Amino acid sequence: METHAEPEPTRHEANPSDVPIRQLFRDVVADRMPGRRPPQAAMLLDVEVDPAGDDRSFLGDFYNEILHQDTCRPTTADGLALPAALAVDDRIPARHRFEAINVLFKAATAAERHLAESWPTTPRHTDPASEALARSAVQTHTPDLLSRWAAECPAVRLALAGLAVVSPTDRTLPALTPRLQAFTRQHRPGTDIGDYVRFVLVLAAQDADRILTATEELTDAYWTGTARGAPPRARALHLLAQMLTKVGTGLARPQAGR
Repeated sequence: METHAEPEPTRHEANPSDVPIRQLFRDVVADRMPGRRPPQAAMLLDVEVDPAGDDRSFLGDFYNEILHQDTCRPTTADGLALPAALAVDDRIPARHRFEAINVLFKAATAAERHLAESWPTTPRHTDPASEALARSAVQTHTPDLLSRWAAECPAVRLALAGLAVVSPTDRTLPALTPRLQAFTRQHRPGTDIGDYVRFVLVLAAQDADRILTATEELTDAYWTGTARGAPPRARALHLLAQMLTKVGTGLARPQAGR
């Protein structure tokens, strides 16, 4: 299925393709967080760390320090300031801004996603206090991220749309429908982006019956399902996370841009 959403550059976006991603992250964090930084920033700023190391390994290790094996720890909430800072800086390539937002999305939905996966048992590595702090931290960062919508590329807007329905407000939810109209015209149902965008709009409508119906239909189609007895919101966020990851996989392909 089609997953392509061209990450068109904004007029301010540079092309740092010749700069190792660790060095680029380090520069952005040093500029944007000149004062107190979370402990995970040591991976970027420690003088003993080689900034020219392997990008793929670095990214896996860096985000795992923040959201450890997709679970929240006491340090997760503070660490989320790092992907939030990266996601609002045009020096960071679009696919990495997308991934930074995806990390925030995963942190904000960890408790519900794991509940849906393990239902009817309790998730094995749950930490309710840390999960609540992580959700609160993401809510704090979300307004700054959403304020970039007009300047962002289409691909990153998809990630922002997912974040908007996780932390909904009376202001952001009504804005999603007109903002996503171009996607619904360009990507038909049955494509990864088309299904994702339409599901986001269903979630934004906050109609419990429609959400349950859409979750059932999409799960039956081709996504990994969850127990039907699990709470509907948990099932929906579990599904939305899979869809967002699939969209991001398409963005990471060479033809999807930077």
